Amino acid sequence: MRLYLSSFRIGNEPDALVGLLRPGQGRRTALILNADDYKSAEDRAVSGKREVDELSALGLEPFEVDLREHFGDPDGVRAALSGADVVYVRGGSGFVLRRAYAHSGADDVLRDLIARDEVVYAGYSAGPCMLGPTLRGIDGAIDLPDLIPDGYPEGPTPWDCLGVLPYCIAPHYRSDHPESAEIERTVQYYIDNQMLFVALRDGQALVVDGDKTRVVG
Repeated sequence: MRLYLSSFRIGNEPDALVGLLRPGQGRRTALILNADDYKSAEDRAVSGKREVDELSALGLEPFEVDLREHFGDPDGVRAALSGADVVYVRGGSGFVLRRAYAHSGADDVLRDLIARDEVVYAGYSAGPCMLGPTLRGIDGAIDLPDLIPDGYPEGPTPWDCLGVLPYCIAPHYRSDHPESAEIERTVQYYIDNQMLFVALRDGQALVVDGDKTRVVG
């Protein structure tokens, strides 16, 4: 299992992400932007270009995999993601992203690819949050559980996450970020409910490489 889980954007040590690639491995990077599906098409495109530029500057080769194109098509999303060396998942709405995972079957596909060590799973904010056991505790005035963008099927809030990690990720902790005050309440929720968690400040990233786990940045 190889993970690069950043609090915000690439973080302060992007070489730790590139360093997870094995010798001779390609750099094809599946970019998942669906946490931004609540934005206008224009704003989503602007943020998407920024992600492409940042990843390309690291020598990676990003291409978007839009999970909306695979709703009800898990075989299609498996084919799209299995061709990647890295899966990079940007931040935004954790609840929208979780819905996109569920409707496309990306949750099961990613569990399998990560378990088989076939891809590096990377990203920031909402992207890392998908790997914990639950989204309980992160709901608030900013990340809205009932937010369903146009084109998404109606349905209950999907609280359970992939469970790849036994702990939750709390990004933007005590940082200069609009969500930092809300994350302070999230961390208190984890403490009050005796839940395992890792809090990351912006600039930091949790790096997992097999049985080794460290925080960089």
